Amino acid sequence: MLKVTNLTRLTIGPISFAVSDGECVAITGPSGTGKSVLLRAIADLDPNEGSVQTRELDRSTTSGPQWRKHVAMLPAESGWWHESVASHFQNPALASERLPSVGLPKDAMGWEVARLSTGEKHRLALLRCLEANPKVLLLDEPTAALDHDTTMRIESLLKHQLASGTTILIVTHDAAQAARMADRILHLENGTLHEVTS
Repeated sequence: MLKVTNLTRLTIGPISFAVSDGECVAITGPSGTGKSVLLRAIADLDPNEGSVQTRELDRSTTSGPQWRKHVAMLPAESGWWHESVASHFQNPALASERLPSVGLPKDAMGWEVARLSTGEKHRLALLRCLEANPKVLLLDEPTAALDHDTTMRIESLLKHQLASGTTILIVTHDAAQAARMADRILHLENGTLHEVTS
């Protein structure tokens, strides 16, 4: 469960909405309207006003690192600070078992970061997000750099997470993906968020 109340950051807000356990909500809207800003604010990566809560934690009384293990964000461009892939994981052996679920061979954990394509980085970054078994996933264009078959594989993994009770908030420009994945669609434009009805 994710509850956002009167969240304000830069040109967005105040925004209030809630997402239930095991629910996927898609955030759509024009480029530059603040969708990524919204995710970063929820993840407590940038200064913002308002309250954000999950069933277990209140952001205002939780340290940033602890909050981001509980509410994990996959940014549009992931950060890589070590030479090897394995060095970015707390448990590389366990993570390697999940590599096929994102369409990568098990030996990818032994690769150098320098050899990774944009799509490979994004898939590995998703596995990195899942390491701490977060209750909430914030996904910023999680399949933008991927082909159709790999996109379907990632969506299958995300649906498995939803089935286990994970709450997912996904920013996507892909209307077909939003229709496949989301229980509800929220549209962000001119700083306000409204639900899209079919």
